[in-house]
Formats: sequence, structure tokens, C-alpha cells
Amino acid sequence: MDSGEEVRVLSIQSHVVRGYVGNRSAVFPLQILGFEVDYINSVQFSNHTGYPLWKGPVLTCAQLEEIYEALKANNCIDYDYVLTGYCYDKEMLQKLVHIIKELKKRNPALIYVCDPVMGDLWYGKGKMYVPENILPVFKEEVLPIADILTPNQFEAQLLTDMTVTCEKDALECMGMLHKLGPKTVVISSSEIGELGKSMVTFCSRIQGDKTEKWKATIPVISETFVGSGDLFAATFLAWSHVHPDDVKLVLEKVLSTMRTVLLKTRDAALAQVGKDKKPGFSELELRLVKCKRDIENPEICIRALQIT
Repeated sequence: MDSGEEVRVLSIQSHVVRGYVGNRSAVFPLQILGFEVDYINSVQFSNHTGYPLWKGPVLTCAQLEEIYEALKANNCIDYDYVLTGYCYDKEMLQKLVHIIKELKKRNPALIYVCDPVMGDLWYGKGKMYVPENILPVFKEEVLPIADILTPNQFEAQLLTDMTVTCEKDALECMGMLHKLGPKTVVISSSEIGELGKSMVTFCSRIQGDKTEKWKATIPVISETFVGSGDLFAATFLAWSHVHPDDVKLVLEKVLSTMRTVLLKTRDAALAQVGKDKKPGFSELELRLVKCKRDIENPEICIRALQIT
């Protein structure tokens, strides 16, 4: 990014003291890629909820409103991007919608990047880990104002009430999501691919009267990582800003970053526990600091193919 350019992001996500999920996974990459990031922590937990124990406060709607109103009173709400991730409370999500609408009114060029965190097919084993009453809010209130949407396969299925089992389904699903609002839709991870060996990411973007569709195949890593979706959404925001007219390059840089970070995290975890043992959540916390240079300047190792 041009060193003279100041681009400001408001990121509203969860926070953990130890490890990398939510804002802890998103803010650092955005900052080292040149973005000014203001962030509101929807929760402040000791660690993510995959551990046996976690403690910490949850931000209330009233507290969120207090923070936002103080920023507004100080004339500190001129944002270029808003990024949201995990949100557990229906009223909180509706409050976010109200805030984003107001920010868009203030800056019509603002881009809202929504990672609709509700569950997944791997860590969450195909179940929602947020209350079911959040789903209608995403469908009816969030998607109409979202510009970039980054669900995984499970979340894309929830949002469209369809089952995705092949490339044709994925394209239809993204088309349905476009109709609900977002101009750019990325199914960040899917089970489409060679079972146990590869998975596929899909991307569809509407520009004018044309729609570009892309896919990329990624080798599977057997370990389970937490916070990778948050990293995906943040780096997609960043590289979309840097390369607004080249979604292929954006996808390749994001996926290559993900691949490198996850491999280095896995290797560090195995070195920590020994190759004969299986690393747990503690050992598999993302090594973002170790991968600083890889995030800043990813070496392309994943290629995207256009779908015609």
C-alpha cells in the first residue's frame, strides 16, 4: 500500500488474551499491511473456547453504544472499512447493523467486510456455535449492507438454505448470496475436492454487468486451527484494497498467506510436542508474529483458476 495513504478500518470482533482469534487474528496483519485499525472487542476472554476453561467479560449492547457514541462525539468515525466477525448476541448484531448503516451514510464509499461466523464443518462439526436466532438477522439485516462476504461452506449453506456438494452448487449458492446484497462472495473453505487431500475455495465478484468466478484448490492440513477464518477475512480486506481490479491475485495472496501461516504453525507445534504426539489447541495457536514477513509479502504457492 502507498506509504502516504491512510486507510482506516473499524474491526468489531472477539478478543483473547492468549492466542489468536477474532481481533487478535485480524488487527496485527492489517496493521503490518499498512492499515490504521480501530478495534472494539465484543468479548475479552482469557483464551478461545476450545480450551477446557475460559473466563472474561462480554461487551453489552449498552457498552458498545457508549463506545461508539464517544467516538462519534469526538468526530472519530471516518472509516474506509468495517470488518465484523464472531457475534453471539442477536441484539448486538442488530446494533452493529445500525452503526454500519450510519457509517455508510457518513461515507458512502465505505466497504463492509462481513465474516458471518456461525459454525463450520471441522472445528464445529457441522453445528452452529451461535444461537439460531442470529441467522435471520444475518439474512435480513446484515447481508443487504455487506459488500464483501466470507462464509465457509457451512455458513454459506445456512444463509441460502441449500446444500453444497459440488462446484455447480457452490456457484449457485454464491449467486443466491449476491441477490441478498454482497457484490463479492468468497466461500473461504469447502469440502469440495479430493477427500482428505484437498479442499476448494470459491470466489464470485460482480463488477458492473459482469460476474467473475474463481476457484483455488488447497492441499488439506490434518490439524485443526482456530482463528484462521478471521485471518482470511482480514487479509482479503487488505489485498482487495491493494489490488481492487485483480480478484485472482487477491485470492492467490490470501490463500498463499494462509497456507504458509498454517504450515509454519503446524511445524512449530510438532517441534514443541514431538513428532510422535498430537498437538492440541495450545500448541496450534497461529504463529502470526513468526510469519510477519510472509503476511507482508506472501510468496504465491496457491493458484486460482477462472470458472467460465
